[in-house]
This record gives sequence, structure tokens and C-alpha cells, in this order.
Amino acid sequence: MPNLKPTAWATPSVRPIDLARLDDIVRRIAGYAPVHDAEGTFPSEAIDLLHQAGLLTASVRPEHGGTPFGIADLVRLVSSIGRGDPSAALIVLMNLQFHAGQASGSWRSVAPHLYEKILSESLDRPTLINPLRAEPDLGAPARGGLPATRARYSREGWVLCGRKMFCTGSTGLSYHLPWAVTDEAEPRVAEFLVPASSAGISIIPTWDHLGLRATQSHDIVYDQVLVPHDHIVNPEVITAETKQDARSVAPAVLLIQSLYLGVARAAQEAFARFAHQRVPANLGRSIATTEHIRSAAGRIELSIIQAESLLYHFAERMDADDETAFATVTAAKTLISASLITAVETALKTLGNPGLSRNNPLERHFRDVLCSRIHSPQEDSVLLTAGTESLRRHNPSI
Repeated sequence: MPNLKPTAWATPSVRPIDLARLDDIVRRIAGYAPVHDAEGTFPSEAIDLLHQAGLLTASVRPEHGGTPFGIADLVRLVSSIGRGDPSAALIVLMNLQFHAGQASGSWRSVAPHLYEKILSESLDRPTLINPLRAEPDLGAPARGGLPATRARYSREGWVLCGRKMFCTGSTGLSYHLPWAVTDEAEPRVAEFLVPASSAGISIIPTWDHLGLRATQSHDIVYDQVLVPHDHIVNPEVITAETKQDARSVAPAVLLIQSLYLGVARAAQEAFARFAHQRVPANLGRSIATTEHIRSAAGRIELSIIQAESLLYHFAERMDADDETAFATVTAAKTLISASLITAVETALKTLGNPGLSRNNPLERHFRDVLCSRIHSPQEDSVLLTAGTESLRRHNPSI
């Protein structure tokens, strides 16, 4: 742990990070994960354990009392959590992204006391925050567009009305950051810091998904929700160029894929356990000794190595502030996702029927790893962009 300069903030600091506990925490949360997956319940045990080890606030910047954690460090952390419970990993990485946003200065317009309050609460209990952008009509904003959620200015504060979808960790959040458009003469788009306990908030249980079932990514409705005037975050006047900043979202693209690296490693472990334990009567020895299983294990390992190498290559380049890495990470996301799905699919099809049993963790790992495709940016837009740029190198008029 490095020697940190005293924080200039009034908060006593953040919970110290205890990485020595991480392996034990991963083992324990892996034991809870099957039940939360089957029942679609919030992984509260995992969140509590990670909070106690200071890992929910691992990305808090040093001047706020945190430890210097780079993108590569966060990739290692999230992939480890993903090995135990990918639903918990997704919830946690949203929180890590929020605090990393402080490090990049993305909350430049917010009164300092708000972040101080959040850090103070994070000392005592899990304080989860998630930016909420997707909407029923808009979908995810990665392809452009503005939210239908509206923020009306009043004497008492901002009044929010709208509906958000795919709200990861919905029932366990302490604060929401819904994206909305103001009703001003010159409308602005902004996030609003909304306490989860605010009157007028309803959680609609819409999340009944193939994978990551314990994320409880339900819809959230805001019906005349009042928040103070100074809870508006990063307001931006709407213009034709209004869109998400690619550089600011690039680390999240990597972090999300890192949780699926954890899923693939968990699937690899499940495959190896089954192979060593399975002793057919007509063979008289474990199937792990056969060339077929050993070759499949090799294909799994190579697929994971390929994805892992890309993940850390891009993470380390981003830590070095390489602009090319930020600009091309979407292509890496597509390749990483494909490699990890191949790894788990290889394990599944090699084992055959036993791998598809609900009693075999491979079935759950396969459902979870398939979700790696659906995060923004989607493959079709990545291929279109990469293909267009490739063809323009030969003919700029295309």
C-alpha cells in the first residue's frame, strides 16, 4: 500500500483495500451465486463482503483518500469477482466506474459536499451508485439519441419524470444517476443525483433474463421525483453534436468484458473438475487422461489466453494514456467477447449432456458468458465502423 498524502476533504478517507481477502471472498460468493441465479435475487452477501474489504471504492482517487488503482488493476479485480459471481461483478464495476469518473473530473459541476457525503456513507455501509441511461423508446444511447426522461425546474428543486430500463443493481442502489433533459428555454442534458429512498420512485420487476440474473436490472420509474437544485451533474447544452464521450466510456468497455473473463475461468475450472472426476466404467480411468479431453482443454486455454492478453494489453495502454487504445477498444471488445464465448462453448459441447444440466455450473457459466455480446457497442456497429475505415484507406470517397 503506497504512502498517501492526507486528503483535503472532510471525510476520514475510504475503507482500506484488503486484497489479501479477495481469494477467500471469491470462493465464498461463488457458493452463493447459484441460488441468486436460480431465484433472481440480489447478491447481498457478495456486496457486503466486498464492502468490508474496501473493494467497492477501490477506484476512489488518492486525493480523496483512495489508493492509486489503474485500469489494469481494476480489470484484475473485476475478473476475480466475476469468477465468483458475475452478477455481483457487474453491480460492483458500475460503482467503480462512478468513482473513477471522479478521478477524471467528470463531476466538475457538482458541489464538493455531495461526493464527500457519498464517501462518508461508503465508509459505514455499501453505497452503490449507477448511471441510468437506457429507456424503453431510446434503448441504449450508444447509437445516439436523447432521453425521454424530463427534469422540470421548480422553486423547490428539479422534478424528474420518466422511465429507465436495464437498471443494474436496482433494488440495492443507494443513489441513482438518471440521464434526463431539462425543460429550460435552452434545454440541457444531464445526470441527476437521486437518493434511492426518494418519494416517487418505483422499481418494476422486469428483469427475467437468460444470464446475469442476479443483477436485478429492472425498470425504474420516476414520477414527480424532487431532487435539490445542486444535484444536477455535468449539464450540457443540447446541440447536434451531443453524444457520449468515447474516451470516458472506453474503460467501462474493458471492465465489463473483464467480468466475463472471470466467467470463462470459472467455466474452465468446472470443466477440469468434471473431467478429473468422471470415470466411465468402460474406460476405467478419468476422462481427463484422454486425448479428446486434453485437446479440448487446450482449445479452452488458448481462447482464454487470447481474450486475457487483449484485455491487459488495452488496459495497460490506457493507463499509459495511449489515445489509440481509447479509440480502438470497441474492436477489442468484440474479439474478447468472441474468444470467451468460444472457450465456454468448447467446454460445454465437449462434455455434452452433463454440461447442460442445471446441476452443472457450466450451464450457468454458458448463459452468463453469452451476455458479453449485448453490452455496447454491439458487434454490428463495430464491424461497420471497422470495415468502413478499412475501405476508406483504399478509397477515401466511400
